[in-house]
Amino acid sequence: MYRTIICAIGMGSRETANRLLRRAAALVDEGGSIFVIHVVENIPRRHLTDLPEEFETTAIVEAEKKLMSLCKEFAIPATVEVRIGVAGSVLVSAAREKSADLILLSSHVTDITDYVFSSIVEKVVRHAGCSVLIDRRPGQPQEDGALF
Repeated sequence: MYRTIICAIGMGSRETANRLLRRAAALVDEGGSIFVIHVVENIPRRHLTDLPEEFETTAIVEAEKKLMSLCKEFAIPATVEVRIGVAGSVLVSAAREKSADLILLSSHVTDITDYVFSSIVEKVVRHAGCSVLIDRRPGQPQEDGALF
């Protein structure tokens, strides 16, 4: 079992988020900690002209509300954090800051951007100083509605 788990929840489906939260709850030691982290990706400032000034703030508040509600719904005691940055780097940094011994995240269907920029999962696996558990659900039909 694990003392401190970083449970990374992205913009996937509610079903994926449920599965990740339940797995984290099953793997955490009694008295351990679960940190649910969502990353709002950096948007270069030169591209913000079309976005309202409060875009990042609104995105953070909305994500926090949804994640806290989900944790409460499943009675999973977790600390929710929403950060801004590059997801792979943010997750590795968060794990280091919190002395995590597990990062739990979900894979997705590979697309061309993964080959050009590499995937978040690949970056986390390559740079994490702790164990990484990847929840894989390949070949499944589209899950119920998106969480974000």
